[in-house]
Amino acid sequence: MSRDHHLVVMAKQPVLGQVKTRLARQVGAMEATRTYRLMLGSLLRRLAGDPRWQVWVATAGVHQVHAPVWPARVNVVDQGTGGLGQRMQYLFDTMPCGPVVIIGADIPAIGRMDIAAAFRTLGSRDYCFGPAFDGGFWLVGQSRSCRGRTVFAPDVRWSSEHALADCLHALLGHRVGLLRMLADVDDAASYREFMSANQALPGKVGTGVPSGNASTIIP
Repeated sequence: MSRDHHLVVMAKQPVLGQVKTRLARQVGAMEATRTYRLMLGSLLRRLAGDPRWQVWVATAGVHQVHAPVWPARVNVVDQGTGGLGQRMQYLFDTMPCGPVVIIGADIPAIGRMDIAAAFRTLGSRDYCFGPAFDGGFWLVGQSRSCRGRTVFAPDVRWSSEHALADCLHALLGHRVGLLRMLADVDDAASYREFMSANQALPGKVGTGVPSGNASTIIP
């Protein structure tokens, strides 16, 4: 692997009321925002700086791209417009040459071994997915040889238990690899589990995130 391997983290600026809205309905907007900030900061600390890939944060709109919240050691780009599939396709199409792996910011168990496994898989497969317990996926990757091809069919049922199955059906005939199954933090139960496991992390819940723009994610 080398720095022509691209890891893209799709993320939002952790602003009160604009992130983890489903979780916010159960634990409150402030707590949901703080949790998102903690997950995103922890994720970038784990994955940024690894010499095997470049890390990109893909966020929504020029005002977020230029926000001071993002750490200096990652590249920040606009994730484009449209639905989730359109935005991920845009990232596949616009990243520099090389295999591309896209992940979200709310899967706390993602580690360097998962990203390395994804890029290894793309060495012999056209695409790879990281299945999620809810029927979606926490990672999608496209190999160098498949760059420029459409990944997501227009009839994918996003935000449902059918999302991964729909994507896999549309890619029949291609070589697709699957990684380990992981869960996101999207409800009160997964929130409590995450917080119980991460009380010692720097920037833990209860220590930041004002009601407007957040401070820098990585100190």
